[in-house]
This record gives sequence, structure tokens and C-alpha cells, in this order.
Amino acid sequence: MLKQKIQEANQEAIEKLLKAQPTLVGIGVAGKDIPGMDKKTILHAGPPIQWEKMSGPLKGAVIGGLIYEGLAANEKEAIQLVEAGEITFDSCHHHQAVGPMAGVVTASMPVWIIENTTFQNKAYCTLNEGLGKVLRYGAYGEDVIKRLKWMEEVMAPVLKEALEKSGPIDLKTMVAQVVQMGDEGHNRNKAGTSLIIRELAPHIIETSFDNQQKAEVMKFINSNDHFFLNLTMPAFKSSLDPLENIPYSTLVYTMARNGTEFGIRVSGLGNQWFTAPAEIIDGLFFPGYSKEDANPDIGDSVITETAGVGGFAMAAAIPIVQFVGGTPQDAINFTKSMYEITEEENDTYKVPVLDFKGTPTGIDIRKVVETGILPIINTGIAHKDPGVGQVGAGLVRPPMKCFEDALEAFSERVGIL
Repeated sequence: MLKQKIQEANQEAIEKLLKAQPTLVGIGVAGKDIPGMDKKTILHAGPPIQWEKMSGPLKGAVIGGLIYEGLAANEKEAIQLVEAGEITFDSCHHHQAVGPMAGVVTASMPVWIIENTTFQNKAYCTLNEGLGKVLRYGAYGEDVIKRLKWMEEVMAPVLKEALEKSGPIDLKTMVAQVVQMGDEGHNRNKAGTSLIIRELAPHIIETSFDNQQKAEVMKFINSNDHFFLNLTMPAFKSSLDPLENIPYSTLVYTMARNGTEFGIRVSGLGNQWFTAPAEIIDGLFFPGYSKEDANPDIGDSVITETAGVGGFAMAAAIPIVQFVGGTPQDAINFTKSMYEITEEENDTYKVPVLDFKGTPTGIDIRKVVETGILPIINTGIAHKDPGVGQVGAGLVRPPMKCFEDALEAFSERVGIL
């Protein structure tokens, strides 16, 4: 009887995920559009965490966010404001949002607005800053703040008007295309960024802004291969949120990390987080850096793997091994192994090299614990100190304790223990 209830609940959950229709509907402002935001609220990646336990990159991003908002003039004033208890911290996931790496979202930041039109729920994400010294890696120098202000005052208004002219953009179909073009939706976003430029460019030209501003926006997007990541993340967030609170479901609907802890949430257990210390990523480091420099795993971008792409779709993006390490056969094997811990093959995201088999989708905590196979994640590596930036990329898996604790809690909930 219990087995049947779990099976039916998991089928309901996977059907909701597969029926999701993430659609780009506009650009807003975090403080106005994200539920529960105000001027002194800072959202961050991963499960909830307070200042004292934050890692270097997250603390740096918080300091930068306070300077950007005009709440502090420098690092010292920002820290004083935090230590005085003036700032409210919360997980992006508690506010229908996601953020890459440190994931810091402050009130004035422009955000993509994604709607899952099947279930009418929304998700939000900031715009991607590019590479180098950027806020999401904890940098908060004058150049970082200047870039964020340009994004707020020029890029976002241009893109907002362009979207008003283009109308809603179907991200589900676009992600299906990019997976067949060699992206996996997490660390390789060349095809996705190219497609979104192609979609928006004619409408950017039609906007009322001057040619220099339009050119600046186009050049910025074109120079940033990761631009599309900040669209795939809220697309999958909006697709997964309807799975929350399906009684008896053992499927994972959130995986996230804050640079200190890795956390998961399970459909049948609602908003409860199960956390354990985040792992150090095994990968390829940029010249001059090593594992000694690496911060533990950080960011909400693992929402891609949670939805069945990212590391789960590496067989579709074999060249990524040149960035994260391993061989082409490893990429194929990683994808194949994920079928052992998932509920279904995706009916939209399909892998050419596997005879267009759908990506493994719907992580089941029971299968993870029973098989001992943990989800595979490909991700960037942040330096442990704020402001240094990305120092490499590689592969990582969540701590098994998250899944064991979740399964134990689930067993208690349904009366097995």
C-alpha cells in the first residue's frame, strides 16, 4: 500500500515537472517583483545561512551588494551594518528566486521574470555579469559596482523594452535546442547565449535607445558565454517549484549550496532543508591556482542537475570535459549512471549520442541511498577569498548525508520508523 502511494506520488511529481512550460515574460526589479524583498533584505544562494558562517565569496558579495545599494560606502561600513543586525538574510529559494555562485540579490538589481505557464508560478534571477572579478564571486571593487549600475541603468531597460516588443519567449523549447547543439545547460552555454541573442537582437534594434547603448548591450551579451545560465536557472526553478508538498513523493525538487553547506529539499517533505558540509570540487584549475585555493561548492546553479540537465546531460556536451576534466567517455558514463537514481527519461531534453534518449530526470532519494550513486554536478570553482573570482571548474557530488537524513525523515513521516 505504501509502495503504491509513493509510486503514485512520484508519478504525479514527474508529470508536473515534464509538463512545466518555463517562459521568459519580462525583466523586473528585485525589490518590486520578488516576493518578500525590501531595501535591507539580501538573498543568497543555497540553504539559509547567517553572516558568521558565510564563506569568503558570499561575504564579499554581501559587502558589494550593500555598497551597490548605497547602504554602505565601503567594506568597513558594510560589515558594521551587518553586525548591527540591520540586514535580513534569506535563501533565494524561499523567494521564488535562484542565484549563481554567491547568488546575492539586492533590492535594486534587475531580474529576469520567468513564468511556468502550465501552473502560473514565477521564478526570478539576476542578469549575468560576465566573467572575471564579479559580484557573484565576492568581488566588490569600483569596477564591479560600476558594471552593476550600468546593468541596472542601461542594459536592463534596453532588454525590457526589447522583450515588450518580442513578447514571451519559450525557454523550454530553447533549452531542448541547446542540448542538441552541444550545451548541457549549466557550465556550457555557448549555444544558449547565441540563441537568445538571435531572438532578442532584432527587437533591441527596434528599441528607443540610442545606437551606442544598443551596441553596448549586444557586445556585452556576445562577450559572455554564460549569459544564458541566468535564464536556464529560473526556468528550471519555475519547473520544479510545483513539486513542493506532494505527500509521499521521494523526488528531490531543490539542490543548492551556499559555500558552506549543501542542501536538498524533497517533494513530500515540503520546505524542510537537509544539509551537510559542502564538498571541495575536483577539477581543472587556472594557472597559478590549486585545490588549496578553492572554496567549497557554492551556488544555486545545481538547479539544472535537479531538473535533469547540467551534469546529467554531459553526454550531450562532450567538449565540456576540456573545461571540467575527464574524457569524452566519462561524460557519456556520467549521464548513463544518472538513470540509476532517477524516475524518468525527459521527454523534451534529449541526447543525440544516446540515440536521442531523454536525459535522466527526477532524483529519487531512495535510489540514491540504495545504490550509493550520488548526483553528478559540473560547476565553476570559486576562490575561498572574496574578490579573487573563478579559479577553475570541475565535478562534484553532494554529501550522502543529505539524502540519508531526508530518507530517515521521510520514513518517520510515513510511519515506517
